[in-house]
Amino acid sequence: MILEIKFYGESVLHEKGKPVETFGEPLRQFSSDMLETMHQANGIGLAAQQVGEAIQFCVVEVTKDLEDEPIDPVLNGKSTPQDLLMPLCMANPIATPVCKNKGTMEEGCLSFPGFKGAVERPSRISVNYQDLDGIPHTLECDGLLARCIQHEIDHLNGILFIDRMKKKDFQEIKDEVRAFKLETRKLYLED
Repeated sequence: MILEIKFYGESVLHEKGKPVETFGEPLRQFSSDMLETMHQANGIGLAAQQVGEAIQFCVVEVTKDLEDEPIDPVLNGKSTPQDLLMPLCMANPIATPVCKNKGTMEEGCLSFPGFKGAVERPSRISVNYQDLDGIPHTLECDGLLARCIQHEIDHLNGILFIDRMKKKDFQEIKDEVRAFKLETRKLYLED
């Protein structure tokens, strides 16, 4: 089932999600709906807040053909082909930088259609999460996959990519973002 994506201006996007404590069929169905919604919107990641649920849950699907350079994800201590990991359904994810290297890349967001902005993030991360059965995992990765996971974890904590942009970069799109926010508010009020 396609879910409604919440756009900038909706308060749920600024809410820190509650931990996922119940695993099983309802979470499986929710993840399936989120993946279907993400695919329909041509996205590579989607957080629960973006579909109106303030919980610590996201889905990510970054295939290796989207990566600029080949990456070597490590799942639970074992090198694992990236395409075998996809899609990732992550409950209660917590990311930690693995190195001091950072990279800047232009990011977009399904809650901000048409907007992009440069965001600096750690290049390589380790993320602890639970799968759909509540089983804990540790994934170490870099590249677009690491960036996407960090972007989604930010959503789970009520942080948007525009909050991570440098002030001078945000100034370039600020007026358009504010106009978008006003327009989406009008649409929600009319419903």
